[in-house]
Amino acid sequence: MGTVGISFGSPTGGTGFNVSSTVSQIVANLQRIESPWKTQLGAAQGQDAAISALGSLLSTLSTNVQGLTDFQGVLSGKQGSSSDNNVLTLTSASNTSVAGTHSIVVNSLAATSSGYLDAITNPADTLSGSISIQVGAGAAQSITINSTNNTLATLSAAINSGGYGVTASVLTDTNGSRLSVVSASSGTAGNLTIASSISDSTTSTTLAYHTATVGANASLTVDGVGISSASNTVSTVIPGITFQLLAPSPVTSGTAEQVQVQILNNNSAVVSSVGVLVTNYNNVVSAINAQEKNSSTGTASPLFGTPTLNLLQEQLFGAINSTNSQGDIKSLTQLGISVNNDGTLTLNSSSLNNELNSDYSGVVSFFQNSGSWGTSFSTTLNNLGNTAVNGSLSLALKSNSSIESSLNQNISNEERLISTQQISLTLELTTANEILQAIPTNLNGVSELYSAVTGYRAPRF
Repeated sequence: MGTVGISFGSPTGGTGFNVSSTVSQIVANLQRIESPWKTQLGAAQGQDAAISALGSLLSTLSTNVQGLTDFQGVLSGKQGSSSDNNVLTLTSASNTSVAGTHSIVVNSLAATSSGYLDAITNPADTLSGSISIQVGAGAAQSITINSTNNTLATLSAAINSGGYGVTASVLTDTNGSRLSVVSASSGTAGNLTIASSISDSTTSTTLAYHTATVGANASLTVDGVGISSASNTVSTVIPGITFQLLAPSPVTSGTAEQVQVQILNNNSAVVSSVGVLVTNYNNVVSAINAQEKNSSTGTASPLFGTPTLNLLQEQLFGAINSTNSQGDIKSLTQLGISVNNDGTLTLNSSSLNNELNSDYSGVVSFFQNSGSWGTSFSTTLNNLGNTAVNGSLSLALKSNSSIESSLNQNISNEERLISTQQISLTLELTTANEILQAIPTNLNGVSELYSAVTGYRAPRF
């Protein structure tokens, strides 16, 4: 510890000394004991910032990889098109669908059975009687009119809440109001058989039921095979493909035109996602490489030479270079991804696109199968990150937190001790300074007393 020099000038000059400056010098010397602690604290906090930044980059990379390993992710999508969207439109193509072209002719659309009762002038008229509803080959169900359902509106509500397999509503126009009934099932299986003995008690008019549409199945051919569908939404004919029938195929020279449905693998989205993976991985590697260098001022990076950085490098580089034990695709090289000398990756998009065209299912297996490269790499990223409870970076942050807590406590304790000493020193030195400043006055008093006793005039101070 350094020393503090106090300049009194002439002991009898009465000028004293600067108490505030002297106390500040002494406190500065006392605070030097904190310097090693503050240095360690600053280093730990610098590591925290570097670890958190790496954790954020790893999290971004992990999210990207999950998009490739998720069964509902980018590899699950397919692209499809219809040559005539007026006749047939493609609704969806899942990852189970196989790339190829299908020829479809729509002969007729599916129809949903519907009908209505005779109209009445006043929809609030009281009704009586009963109505029987049968859907397809199901059992007929009878509804008897009573005080709870004896108007068109309340009867409609009773039918809708009764689970009869139909939807009822009240239609009103210039001809009056009528009860409309539509089957909940399209096609022949949903054909309605309805018998009505309902009458308008106000006018004594019987309300007969009339069939508006007869339920019918759609008729089409898919790749030359005749198909009957109860719905115009067809999802079970071509595996993984759902398409909507909109109109019968146009007929030219007596022949129905074929609609070409083409299914393609969504290569562009996959190539883009893998490209993002490469970019995000390179961001992590660049951040790691930066921690192995000194700054422009020659100061070592926060994680330089630490076990945390070494572990991160070892596990990340090991995971990216691992091989796939299953499937035809064994490594990233077959996907057009190469490793550079600095550990970063380069993607050849053309090579990846060719692999997707020749072995799309192999690419899916490479990322998604149990024990595949993709699932193993995703697990490694999760184990390294700072979001998992026991992730390597998370544990490093916890360790630093414990060290920082101890250092902060030491610094806090020392600051309290110094504060107490500062108060005591200020009081003591202020008293000493007052004594020094009073010396000339005291000496002059002694001189006056001496002169009075001896008659000799002593010099004044």
